[in-house]
Amino acid sequence: MFADNDPRLSQLLEGIVRLASGDLNSRINVSEARDELDAIIMGTNLLAEDLQIIYEELEQRVQVRTQLLHEAHLEMQKMAMQDPLTGLANRSALIDALRAAIEDSADEGPVILLMDLDAFKSINDSLGHTAGDQVLVTVGERVRAAVRDTDVVARLGGDEFAIVMPAVSADQAAIVGHRILASLNDPIELPGRSVRCGASIGLSVGGAGQTPEDMLMEADVAMYASKAEGQNRLHRFEPGLLLVRRLRSQLVEDLRTAIRTDGLTLHYQPVVELGSGRIEGVEALVRWNHPTRGLIMPDEFIPLAEEAGLISELGLWVLRASVRQLREWIAGQFVDQRFSVRINISATDLQSLQFIEDVRNVLKETGVRPEQVVLELTEVAIVKGNELDRYSLGGLRGLGVGIEIDDFGTGYSSISYLRRLPVDRVKVDRSLIDGLGTDPGQPALVAAVLQLIRACGLEAVWEGVETAEQAEILRGLGCLSAQGYYFSRPVPPDQVPDLLAAQPESANQ
Repeated sequence: MFADNDPRLSQLLEGIVRLASGDLNSRINVSEARDELDAIIMGTNLLAEDLQIIYEELEQRVQVRTQLLHEAHLEMQKMAMQDPLTGLANRSALIDALRAAIEDSADEGPVILLMDLDAFKSINDSLGHTAGDQVLVTVGERVRAAVRDTDVVARLGGDEFAIVMPAVSADQAAIVGHRILASLNDPIELPGRSVRCGASIGLSVGGAGQTPEDMLMEADVAMYASKAEGQNRLHRFEPGLLLVRRLRSQLVEDLRTAIRTDGLTLHYQPVVELGSGRIEGVEALVRWNHPTRGLIMPDEFIPLAEEAGLISELGLWVLRASVRQLREWIAGQFVDQRFSVRINISATDLQSLQFIEDVRNVLKETGVRPEQVVLELTEVAIVKGNELDRYSLGGLRGLGVGIEIDDFGTGYSSISYLRRLPVDRVKVDRSLIDGLGTDPGQPALVAAVLQLIRACGLEAVWEGVETAEQAEILRGLGCLSAQGYYFSRPVPPDQVPDLLAAQPESANQ
């Protein structure tokens, strides 16, 4: 035993108090007595060492975890400001960079270039999203290589890119923009094929009091002006373009209203049987009599409907109105069951399974026989279509309606695709008979095209017939049907009965 007045007791107590306060480096001296009290002191020192080791390991783990959390936070910040597909900046990063460039601007700039790809949708639809993603990655790489290190390149979503260029003149930025367009002229190599994808660029120069949103809006307006001028163009923002944008936006709203309130009209152009002169059907052609601008032709408002996402609504209106009109002609005994109405549908319609149901519902509502309704699709839409398009075509054929290729011969006439697609006839583009009657070699070309079409088990309608001589040559070559101004211009529905009544007597047999 040890005495109560042993000084080692107070040393032990003081040591324990220091350890309890967190001083793990503290140690208690061991005496030479090596008795039970020294054993307690040694045990306390060992405990302190263990606690110190544990604490140091814990502190090290905390440091590692803190570093990992910091790195994760930085990665999350990076991800929040980066486009995951291309690795470029995203919209948030672009806005931040543009705001900083505006604040730092002195004599020049900043400038923003806004770029939209011209052919991306057709590539994505025909080749699939994987190919589309590869195109976007390649475009991003080419844009990055065409700009300065100080410029910020961003993908804003879809096929839209933007470049923030600090401290640069509009002319210098335009040079870079044209360098970007030139870089996109080279084909993009994909597995098994190569594609080209041009672009339209809008340029906006920052000014006093502008916000990033102002500059983006101006660049967007300029970009649409580029698209209106054609592919691979760059347009600088001008204040007058705002008026054009407002007028365009108002026209879109007017078109939306016209579709929903039956503010459109249909004219009908006859399709004639060459041998007898019988009108075998009509093509429905939409017209828009605007309340203040007067008659607006389809080549102006149909592209507007496509850009504004109204093309499916417009197509459904034409489908309903034309089939209902056919029902009225049938009820009035102006036409028989051999008569058909041809209706143009868009590639967008084929991408919607609802369209098949729309056609089914219109047929059910009107009681018109399915074979009296012929849907016309452009050659490009059919050839470039994907699996959903082919499914839709099969579904439409299952309803019993006719399917006809429009604009045949305008660029994809390899003929081989005709053998595997569910189509009934082709409408040969007017460009293939332009020289008929004046060019001695043209009849041989027409005969060759007709032979190829018939080799695929199909018949043709020849579009753009303008003279009696053209009609007679086509008839002599064995062509069955034609359409054009020689027979009739498109007419309002109330004039169609007069055209039918004026048919030759032989046409009614």
